[in-house]
Amino acid sequence: QVQLVESGGGSVQAGGSLRLSCAASGYIDSRYCMGWFRQAPGKEREVVGGIASVGGTSYADFVKGRFTISKDNANTLYLQMSNLKSEDTAMYYCAARPWCTVILGMTRADFSYWGQGTQVTVSS
Repeated sequence: QVQLVESGGGSVQAGGSLRLSCAASGYIDSRYCMGWFRQAPGKEREVVGGIASVGGTSYADFVKGRFTISKDNANTLYLQMSNLKSEDTAMYYCAARPWCTVILGMTRADFSYWGQGTQVTVSS
């Protein structure tokens, strides 16, 4: 079993920044595929980006140049968000699965483990 706990969400004005963290514990190692998803009210959960098992990092087009994903040696996943927009308002979730080659194109159903989510609210 793998446990994921997100933190760092909050309210910020448009143009501001936030850094989300996802602390992983349990049976997880550096080969695990880890990513960030988000879900706005009334919308489907969508992939933001993540780090594949082979190490490549990928991002959805709508966050490229504004968000940066990284991971430390303790398998804590980070999402640095800059130049936030009102449309970035959503619940942000961390997800993990034992292996993948690329995050983009994967959906909610592809991931085995999820955190409880952390709310990000951007006001204009």
